[in-house]
Amino acid sequence: MKHLIHTLNKAFDNRVRLGVMAVLMANEVVSFTELKEALDLTDGNLASHVAALEKVGYVSVSKQFIGKKPNTTYSASKEGKTAFQEHLATLEKLLRG
Repeated sequence: MKHLIHTLNKAFDNRVRLGVMAVLMANEVVSFTELKEALDLTDGNLASHVAALEKVGYVSVSKQFIGKKPNTTYSASKEGKTAFQEHLATLEKLLRG
């Protein structure tokens, strides 16, 4: 059991990144504003954590304009979904002992 803790994904060590992935797993596409409100974060805090998840390929970002307003949306990539499910499975194994 000792070795299980070392298999947890470091990308999800932070509670904000864990929250981002949880929201994205439950919703196919989420806007920046929806994600910010769901997790009660500042713009900068959310942006930096989403950037970290995007850098490792776990989150896909789509930027477009609706009228003259920018609209950024996020979704969990296939790799991100797999990595998050594996992370959760490891947590469950740790909890069960």
